[in-house]
Amino acid sequence: MPPPKKASARQRVLAQWRGIDLEPAEKARTVRARTGDQIVSNVLKDLKMDSRRAEIEIVKVWNSLIDPNIVAHAQPANLRNGTLFVLVDSNVWLSEIVRYRRKEILDRLQHSFGKNYIQKISFRIG
Repeated sequence: MPPPKKASARQRVLAQWRGIDLEPAEKARTVRARTGDQIVSNVLKDLKMDSRRAEIEIVKVWNSLIDPNIVAHAQPANLRNGTLFVLVDSNVWLSEIVRYRRKEILDRLQHSFGKNYIQKISFRIG
């Protein structure tokens, strides 16, 4: 904790005249308030709303572009470091998707979001 600052002559005289030292209260009043925009952007950043919005967009595109049979058995879970993690409901569908449909799914998603955003897909039972 920093050492307390010495009061100026003006502050000492005012404190004596008032009978109380109001310097802390005066300093508190001079601290600038943050704008609503700053507060809201900080809250959204803390809640990671940008990543959640992106995940919702991925689910929307997944449901519209991917074969309905696959959509019934596999759903994207999250996106981390360019890898889309997809949960599949059974080993049979996991095998089917990984063997025959992985490339097609990846191409469609990369066409929608870009190759840098979704670089690979990892399928898991879940």
